[in-house]
Order: sequence, then structure tokens, then C-alpha cells
Amino acid sequence: MLSLTENIKKTKSGKHIYNITVHGITWLLVFGLAILVLGTLFIAFFTSLKQPEETISAAFQFFPKHWKWSNYIDVLKGDIWWRYYFNSAFVTVVVVLLSILLSSLAGFAFARLEFKGRQVLFILFLCGMMLPSQVYIIPQYILLRSIPMAGGNSILGKGGLGLLNTYWALIIPFLAAPLGVFLIKQYYMGFPKALDEAATLDGCNSFDIYRYIYLPLSKPVFATFSILKFTGTWNDYFYPLIMTNSKSMYNVQIALQKYKGEFGVEWNYLMAAAVMSITPILLVFIFCQKYFTQGIVTSGLK
Repeated sequence: MLSLTENIKKTKSGKHIYNITVHGITWLLVFGLAILVLGTLFIAFFTSLKQPEETISAAFQFFPKHWKWSNYIDVLKGDIWWRYYFNSAFVTVVVVLLSILLSSLAGFAFARLEFKGRQVLFILFLCGMMLPSQVYIIPQYILLRSIPMAGGNSILGKGGLGLLNTYWALIIPFLAAPLGVFLIKQYYMGFPKALDEAATLDGCNSFDIYRYIYLPLSKPVFATFSILKFTGTWNDYFYPLIMTNSKSMYNVQIALQKYKGEFGVEWNYLMAAAVMSITPILLVFIFCQKYFTQGIVTSGLK
């Protein structure tokens, strides 16, 4: 009996040591990743406060010798940054709101409505997640340029720019969101069927069920999708570069390139503009992180 008890104690002690080791390694990895991410942000922030000669010095210094807060004012006064921020903010907000509406309607239909070919259509719809945007940007460019009676085009869609170099060109293609439809569909699949049946008995049609039952319960998945969509739209560089050709239509990401000249990079101004460009994303995540985590977890459950 004593030897059996001792073996049990040794086993428990071994498991305890193993758990402590695993937790310790996990926390070290998390701490290392946090240092890596936060260190990058702090370097960008402190570089934005340096003098130009400090940014090109061979001897790297983490903190600036002279804190030059006027770099941010110089950036804002040096160009039409208010216009760049307005373009990014307007396009991002409209895209996020309309994408949530359209994706939630599609996700509800795929999750709760029975219709012929539903699974096949859903699989085809998800093919949009498997193709990079660079693959179909040329067809999109041709379609937007060939919109009839827009941008100087004739009724045949020729002679002008169509919707190019407009907000429509930056909004319409981004409204299709296969990832959002997938997340919302998976989230709605976790709702009990009895909820729909009870609402139907009370006289609700499908749209009433979506409006009065599903929408109020969708905050977690909406927050998750909003952060992903907000980040992707706000940080997009390639698409606005192709679809716009005037300075007044540039977004923040394109405007950042003005500090990369032929003979060097104005690192202090570039980092100041970059810090201002990532601030909205950080604020959105800070205020929505609770729902973001909950939405990611629940979207994968049935």
C-alpha cells in the first residue's frame, strides 16, 4: 500500500511539474511575441519624434535625443492629409456597414432557409476566399470602366472612365465578403431550430425572424467581421492604386508613399504618418476585442 501511494504521489508530482513547464514555455512564447509586436510599434512611434539626422544615424538610439512633436503637425500641414483620411474613413465605414448587412442576410439564408442548391451555391460562394484579389482585379477594372452612362460613358459603356476614380469604385467590389458570410452562417447555425419554430408560430416571416431575433444576438460575430473588414479596407493599397488616378481620391496608404523619395526616405515623417494611420485600427480593436474573441470562438461551433 505504501509503495502504491508513493507511486501515485510521484505521478501527480510529475504531472504537476510537466504542467508548470508547459505553462512556463507558453508564457515565454507569448511574452516574446508581445515584445516583438509592441517593440515594433514603439520603434515606429519614437522614430516619428526624432530629428531627420537621427533617423539616418549609423548608431541606433531607441529614444530620440530631442522630442520633436512638431513632426505630426508638419505631416498634417505638408499635404491634404485631411482628404486622405476622409477618403479612407468614408470608404471603410460604408464598406463595413454595407458588408455586414449583405453578409448577414446571406449568412441567415444559408444557415436557416431551405432552398434547392443551397450547399452547392454556398461552396461556389466560398470560392471567393480561395482566390487572391490580384487574380480578378483586371476584370473588375474593365467592368467598372464600362458602366453605361457613368463617367462620360455612352449607353454602350464606352468613351469615358465609368466608375473609375470615384468612391463607387472603392466600395462596390468590397461589398462581396465570402469570409463574412462564412462566419455569420456558422454563428447562426448554433441557434436552436426551436427558436425559428416559435417565431413562426407567433406569425413572424423569415425576414421578421432575421430582424427581431438574429440581428440583436449577432453583436459578437458582427464585431469580429467588422474588425477584419475594417483592417482589410483601411490598409488596402493595391486596389485604390489601380482604381484611382487623382490625388484627391488617394487614401492614407497611397499617401504614405510620398515620403519615399528617389534619394532617400523621410523616416520621421513616414513614421508619424504611419502612427496616425494605424491609430483607428487600434482603437477599433480595443473597443471591440471582447466581442471579437467571442465571435471567433462561437463562429466555429454548431
